[in-house]
Amino acid sequence: APHRTYLEGGSDTGRAPASIPRTSTSGDHARPRGEPIDASDDRRSTRAPGSRPPSGGARPMKLLEEAFAKGGGGHVRLVPDNPEDMWHVYNLIRVDDHVDAVTFRKVTRGGGDERAGAAESERVRVRLRLRVEDVDYDGEGDSVRVKGRNTTETDSVKLGAYHTITLEPNRPVTIEKVEWDVLDVDRVRDLSDPASTADLAVLLITEGLANLALVGSSVTTFKAKVEKAMPRKSGAAQMGYAKALETFHRNVFAAVERCVDFSRVKCVVVAGPGFAKDAFMRHVDATLARTAGGGGNGAGDAKAAGGGTAQLAASSANRGKFVECHASTAFKGALREVLENPSVAALIADTKAAAEVRALDDFFETLADRPDRALYGPAHVLAAHDMLAIESLLIVDSVFRSKDANERRRWAQTVDEVRGAGGKTHVFSAAHASGEQLWELTGVAATLRFPLPDLVDAELPPPQF
Repeated sequence: APHRTYLEGGSDTGRAPASIPRTSTSGDHARPRGEPIDASDDRRSTRAPGSRPPSGGARPMKLLEEAFAKGGGGHVRLVPDNPEDMWHVYNLIRVDDHVDAVTFRKVTRGGGDERAGAAESERVRVRLRLRVEDVDYDGEGDSVRVKGRNTTETDSVKLGAYHTITLEPNRPVTIEKVEWDVLDVDRVRDLSDPASTADLAVLLITEGLANLALVGSSVTTFKAKVEKAMPRKSGAAQMGYAKALETFHRNVFAAVERCVDFSRVKCVVVAGPGFAKDAFMRHVDATLARTAGGGGNGAGDAKAAGGGTAQLAASSANRGKFVECHASTAFKGALREVLENPSVAALIADTKAAAEVRALDDFFETLADRPDRALYGPAHVLAAHDMLAIESLLIVDSVFRSKDANERRRWAQTVDEVRGAGGKTHVFSAAHASGEQLWELTGVAATLRFPLPDLVDAELPPPQF
């Protein structure tokens, strides 16, 4: 019989204080590709000082050029490749930065007089350099929209004219800043980290409902949702139940094969309540066994699963990556519960997502057991920092997107000083469930080196930046 891996200790649900609601990520990333581009115009620099080495077959983020120093000005030139990269780009770009990229502009030609004939419009490809006034992240389309004034005059766009550039995967972009703070430097270094990939796939499944998510270092993407109306297990509808369940399992298996790149994903966790996950894995084992043995209706199974025998063979070769654990539901909110499972955490122990979950869990334990050594809120955290009391600082990257430059500078300085004093810092991604939960807790929290009961109980005014 095929080998089956079970995760022990998975029957406990994820723990969280009653006052902190569970959160979930949202959005299925499905976007038609943009117009094909000619990347040859941006091959002037062949130096790649921070290029990420290939990780598990995944294409690396291309860092074509970097010229900056912490606390000083400079630029980076890079080519984002996937949603993870686009999230990093979004967090790197801020108001008053300069962005240089290729875009398309609709230009009207002719129509000035009767002899010229009717006016004609066409889309022309132009390179623009914008001084940024607004940045927007489109999680659904894996793109970043940058709005600002043009600082280089061209035939199509006047100097000082407003324009919006849509940054997409596989399109080079240059980001220039007057000041690169510690958070910017850390993010560029993350682009060179081999662990910054989609490390884990999670399939949340119950009878009639399945949600498939890819968990990366910075972004959690729900790639597929499969639903099927299920007849009752008893009565006249009983005979149609088995057929409906088989159809549901085939559709879920097809979604896994379509969305999971086994060359880069470390494991696929199948989680859910009751015996739904066990039934699905029996279907997977039976399908792979029929295909491998050439018996039954392997070709038909492959076609029904939405892929050919090559996809099934790939899944068969990676069968050992499938593991099972308990989850209370198959809804998206159960993802954090799965990540908190000790056995799952052990499988992805070296990833940033797992580190965030552990840090948040430690904070809640301290808040429950030793409330005088844990606090949250900007005013309380900054006051504790002034006393050099912070042992571990937890902060969501959304905090650094404040339009108040002084506020961002203060938090960047705080992160740097906590590290310099020997403390730990955890910058949470707002695109992860753990980051969303910390954001509901004001976005900033800390555990302390020593008790500060008076500060914890004090009512402080909002900080002035």
